[in-house]
Amino acid sequence: MNMKVSFSTLACPDWTLPQIIAIAVGESYDGIELRFVQGEDSLWKLPVFSGKELASTKRALADHALTISCLDTSCRFDSPDAAERGRWIIEGERMADLAAELGAPGVRVFGDTIHAGADRASTQEWVADSVRTLAEITEARGVEVWIENHGDFAAAKETAAILAQAACQRVGAVWDPANSFAATREQPAEGAALLKAAIRHIHIKDLRFDHDGWKYVLTGEGVFPLLDLKGVLDRLAYERFLSFEWEKKWHPEIADPEIALPHFARWFRKNCA
Repeated sequence: MNMKVSFSTLACPDWTLPQIIAIAVGESYDGIELRFVQGEDSLWKLPVFSGKELASTKRALADHALTISCLDTSCRFDSPDAAERGRWIIEGERMADLAAELGAPGVRVFGDTIHAGADRASTQEWVADSVRTLAEITEARGVEVWIENHGDFAAAKETAAILAQAACQRVGAVWDPANSFAATREQPAEGAALLKAAIRHIHIKDLRFDHDGWKYVLTGEGVFPLLDLKGVLDRLAYERFLSFEWEKKWHPEIADPEIALPHFARWFRKNCA
């Protein structure tokens, strides 16, 4: 695979940017997917991403030849309340402004949940309309909107349906095949066939089923078909970022980033580089 590799800062949500850059450089990552920094997910609020400090941040990334592969938002467009969806569009705009400053090609957003009293069709329409609206706003910034298959829309066919309804070339997918696998046992080849050229960014992780559900495990120690995914990406001639998503923020019991991030980098070099 001729692709680049990054990691999501979901793995190290409380770290400072210098700490994040240091491990990226030390483990030969090509980029960083920004999710949390210093415990904050609205990254535009942090001094390190504004004013003079932003200029220093950009220099530090450039000096180490690091790309921001994706800027992850918490935006979700599933609420029956139009005003709530509008508030998330404003947040998406602010994050897109930062993405443009950092040279990130896209911002990640969610569908995500079918609320009580709502149905799938209505929720899909709200999501499609919202991502299209946000993409039209961010087009002038040169930033795309990428929706992740997640939650009640974890299967690739659900994301593909939203993309078709949005009908906007500047809306793509953050494909997390492990999300689909855990939700429906969807195989990587099935997801890739549905999403195809809409795939802008890929999350990779491993997992196995325990007595009380799916658990995240170090890469290569679970049952997710990682090598099948490699074959799929080879056939797609995928050359964008493959990004390791270690969900330490949401699952504090899993291994620390000092273990998981180097482990993935070594696994990738051995099996995929």
